This record gives sequence, structure tokens and C-alpha cells, in this order.
Amino acid sequence: MDADAVLEGLDPEQRAVAEAVHGPVCVLAGAGTGKTRAITHRIAYATLTGVIAPQRVLAVTFTNRAAGELRGRLRALGAPGVQARTFHAAALRQLTYFWPKVVGGEPPKIIESKIALVADAARSCRLSFGRTELRDIAGEIEWAKVTQTRPEDYPAAVARTGRKAPAEVVDVARVYAMYEQLRRERNLMDFEAMLELTAAVLTDNRDVAEQVRDQYRYFVVDEFQDVNPLQKLLLDTWLGDREELCVVGDPSQTIYSFTGATPAYLLNFTKDHPDATVVKLVRDYRSTPQVVGLANQVLSHAKGIQRLELIAQRADGPKPTFGEYDDEVAEADDVARKARKLIENGVPAREIAVLFRINAQSETYEQAFAGAGVPYVLRGAERFFERPAVREAVVRLRGATRSSDAETEGMGLISTVRHVLSGSGFTDQAPAGTGAAREKWESLAALAQLAEDMAAEDPQAGLPAFVAELEERAQAQHAPPLEGVTLASLHAAKGLEWDAVFLIGCVDGTLPIIYAETPEQIEEERRLLYVGVTRAREHLALSWALARTPGGRKSRRPSRFLDGIAPQTTTHSPARVDRAGRGPASKGPQPCRVCGRPLMAAIERKLGRCEHCPADLDEALLANLREWRAQVSKLQKVPPYVIFTDATLLAIAENRPLSDAQLTGIAGVGAVKLRRYGAAVLSLCAGGTVTTLEQG
Repeated sequence: MDADAVLEGLDPEQRAVAEAVHGPVCVLAGAGTGKTRAITHRIAYATLTGVIAPQRVLAVTFTNRAAGELRGRLRALGAPGVQARTFHAAALRQLTYFWPKVVGGEPPKIIESKIALVADAARSCRLSFGRTELRDIAGEIEWAKVTQTRPEDYPAAVARTGRKAPAEVVDVARVYAMYEQLRRERNLMDFEAMLELTAAVLTDNRDVAEQVRDQYRYFVVDEFQDVNPLQKLLLDTWLGDREELCVVGDPSQTIYSFTGATPAYLLNFTKDHPDATVVKLVRDYRSTPQVVGLANQVLSHAKGIQRLELIAQRADGPKPTFGEYDDEVAEADDVARKARKLIENGVPAREIAVLFRINAQSETYEQAFAGAGVPYVLRGAERFFERPAVREAVVRLRGATRSSDAETEGMGLISTVRHVLSGSGFTDQAPAGTGAAREKWESLAALAQLAEDMAAEDPQAGLPAFVAELEERAQAQHAPPLEGVTLASLHAAKGLEWDAVFLIGCVDGTLPIIYAETPEQIEEERRLLYVGVTRAREHLALSWALARTPGGRKSRRPSRFLDGIAPQTTTHSPARVDRAGRGPASKGPQPCRVCGRPLMAAIERKLGRCEHCPADLDEALLANLREWRAQVSKLQKVPPYVIFTDATLLAIAENRPLSDAQLTGIAGVGAVKLRRYGAAVLSLCAGGTVTTLEQG
């Protein structure tokens, strides 16, 4: 590609970034303003004009998905040799290469999770903690390590920062010290140690540092507001005394300070680099003026941090709506209904998202969407490229590249991929229901859609190029979008966008979360809402429930962040009212299927009847279900209730479902459990036995 062509189509601010080929450069980029476009065009322009060789560039970001997107865009711009990696991937690559020369012997083994080692450390300290406490202590150790806080300094750091320790501060410090001792004794390396060791190897070995600095002379760091002290230490070690650094970030999207991330490095960049070029990107190309206006309103009362006033570039769209409901069940049911209506009106399911503050909120929505027959994808669940259907499809596609008759004459990439996927069961029409068959089809459909996207970008692309793209995406865990409504936490949604977004649970105590007490913590919660709002391109709905369960006390109030933003409503009517003025939004509490009384208790809603109303129970089926659950519990080494609660088994034995749709209509059976256990449960309901299942 010609260097001048790289600059075409950029707005004035994006072009200023692209032409600022010498550092230091600081890009303050608001949500939806094209920051990835700006920095990739900057890198491409610098390489195409001979300022720097592609292999001398290191672009650093925070997720494998973001790194994969950077590499893909740079390839399309004619800069395929640029290295785009996460901090950890870049560090591990260097550490693995230099370890035999500098240290020798077997390199430390990487541990994916700290919890097992934390448990061993606690036992060595003669302390006993539950699983939740161990997880929280592991998180606390991670915070201490990324902020470069040693075990002996941990109590003082907690007091200084106002942080709440998950256990007695002295006990956490003891476990932390023992954790580090055991980690070294067992030759293990966590992700923080990976960065520490890399920085130490470069600091203590001049020849190694010179070799790395000769390799990488040009640095770009994305999401700079999320850098923590340990990552900054490694970055400074890579840089040495050079200033060829471009940083990109948005202080208004700082939402990870609880992990040690700090916007200070971004906000103080010009103090550290007085000669830096500073460019602000504020033209929002993602969202409609209505969404952008709401986003600006959310931050209008923000304190203590620099914010960017976004300027919408798109045409007008629908106004954001605000919905108030009696309870969370009614809220979820209405969101599912609205999502189904959007899909019927032509919005693809993969372009719709439901965003919540905490993961525990997802279960109600899984049940509501399953009951409404709306496909959904729970973000953060099983990795896409590890799904059996996807693994099989990739193997078939890889094999087809070596087959002489795989691509028949006249077949383009799209037809070829669909032809190969048909061998795995892919069809043009999706199967009915929301079970395993539908999930497999959605996975294969995502691969087919990816082929269409590649063919649109490069009409000459063939099957080998497509397979290479899949392999690179698998390595980076850069999954294509699945055909289902996304259910995700606000933290997990950062960096993503959808045509329609439902922001649910907007009540004080949830957003802001109840344990956000200091002014700084409250402001971070405000920024979290801002991140959620700016994920929406066109349709945006915010909602809250006055009570958690049907019939519960309506004591909640809408989030304080919506004061002066959401229209005022009367609080006298018990009806669920849509704030956009569309009338009743739900039909009320679920009635008992025997006597018709409204069901208030959770167990009654799960059973579909009053607890004491007579039921048509299949005792033999219930016994088989309990025996099956006990066996699965033992095999998976989890408590029985994790598989299904007693109430769910009782509801199954009473309803005797014979299809995926009927099974997911029972409270407690979401898509994940349907996928894992649906076939076995339906077999038992159809008259099978536990012995038959074992033999099968």
C-alpha cells in the first residue's frame, strides 16, 4: 500500500496522530473515536515512509483479542511484520528466549490460577479459609504484586490506600509471604512474576537489554489508562533512555483501579515528557447523537479526572429509554421480550447485549431468554476455539486445504467454507430450540460469517488464508461474534460494541456497588456506567427493579448516576412502567399452576406452584434424577446442588419435559446446564435409566 493512501479517509485529528511518527506522543481518545484506526495508521505510515522497519515495532495492549485485531488491521495496511502482543505475551517470549543463556536450567512453570498455591500457603501458616476467601486473597496478592508491594509492606499499604483486606491484614501478609516462598521453591511463575523476571533479566544483563532494545525501537501502548506499576516498570525497562513511545488512552474509561491499574501515567505523560505531541480524539463515529448525549451527561458530574466531551458524527437515532420494574424477574422478562422484538425487526442477535454490574445477575436473564426462545451467549464461558464443534470444523478446513477436490472449480471462499462445514452438520437454516444442536450450529455459523467477512475485505482470499486466520485467532483467543444476545458484565464489555445495549440493574447498591465507599471508588463506578453507555451504537435501554424478587419490598432507588438524566416517574403505582411512556412492561408475578395464587417465594416460582399445593410427581423419575445427580457430582467433584438444586429436580420430575424447549422452561435450567446435562435429563424423562446412561 502507498504511504499517502494510508492517510486517506482519516479525520483531521486521526491524521495528526498518523503523521506524528516520532515520539513521544500522547493520544487522548474518547469512546468510539477511532483510536485503533489512528494508531494502526500511524504505525503503517511510519513503516511505509521508512521511519522504522516493521520488525522493530512493538505494539502492546491488554487482551489477546485486542492484539489480534491490531495485527489484522496492520496486515491490511501493509505492515504485517509488526509485533502486536499483550504485556504478558511479549514478556514470556523474551523470558523464554533468554532464560537458558542468563539463568540456565528448567524455566519456571506458569500457573494459570493462584488459588491452589494460596490454599497451600494458608495451610502452611495454619490458617483456614473457604473457597471465596482464598479467591479474594489471591486477588489481593495480585494487587500487591502489580503495585510492587512486598509482604512486609502490605499492612501499611492497606492503611495508606484505604483498601479493605479480605481477611485480617496480618494474616493476608503472612499468606502472601508464604505464597512467594512456595512459588520459588516449586519453581513456579505467576503472571506478575513473569513481568518481574523479564524486567530483572534486562536490568541485570546489559547485553540482553541491548539486544532487546535493538530489536524493539518503536513502542505503541494501547489502553494506557489501565497500566499498573509493574507493567510501567517493564515498559520503562524496554525503553531505556529512548522516547519513541506513543501512548493511547481515555481517563474516562479507567475502571480497573481495584486491580492496581492507574490513569496517573496517562494523565502525567506530558510532565514526564514535556516535548510530547498531544492529540485529542473526540469525534464519536460509533454512537448516535442520542447515545453520545447521554454518555456526556453521565460524566458531566464526574470529579477528579480529565474527561473528553464527545461529538457525535452519526445521524440521529432513537432516544435512550428508561424502565422501572417491580422486581428483577419482571425486568428480565421484559428485556427478553424487547430483545426478541429487535431481532424480529432485523437487528441480528449478535448485535444485542445485556450488560450488568456483577456476574450473579446473569442467571435471571439466562432463564428469561431461554423462556422467551431468544438465543444468548454468556461472555466469559467456554472459549470459542475449544468447543468440540469448532475444533472439528478447523480440522476439516485444514484438511480441505490439502485436498485436491476441496475447492471445486468456480467455488469462492464463502461457498468452499460452507461446503466443508456441511460435513460437520452445518445447514443454511438454524435448528429449532436453544439446546446443544443450536449451539453447535451457531458456532459453525460464526465460522461461515467470518469467511464472508474475509471475502468482503479480500475477494481473492482462498481457503489457506482463511485457515491461517483461524489458527491465528485461536492462538489469540480472538473469537468471531456468535449469533446470540451477549450477556456480559460491564468490565467484560469494555472494548466491545453492539447495535443495541440493555444496561440493567441500575440501582444504588449495585451501580454504584455497595462496597464502593470512598469518593474515588464512587467515581470509578460512574465511569463504569459510562463505559456501558458507550458500548451502544443505536439502541440503548437502562432499567432497574424496585425489589429483588416478586412480592418483595420495593425499597430500592434508581442509581444516583441517573439523577437529572432519567425522567421523573410517580412511585405510587405498583405497575411496571416503561419510562419512555410505553405502558405496562410485565404481566405480574407468576401464578401457581394449581390454585392460581401469585408465587412469591423463589422455590415456589421454580416449582411453578405453591409449595403445599398437590402435584403430579413421578417418584421413580425423581429417584433416578437424584441417583444420576449423585454420580455426576462424584465424577465432577462438585456438590450436587451445583448440578441442579433439589427444587429443580422436583420441578423436572413434576413436569417431565421431553424437549430442550420444555426443559429450559423450568427455572434453574439455563443454556449452560442444558448443554452439559440436557441429554441425560431428557433421556431419564423419556423412560431411560441411570444404568442405561452409564452403558451409553
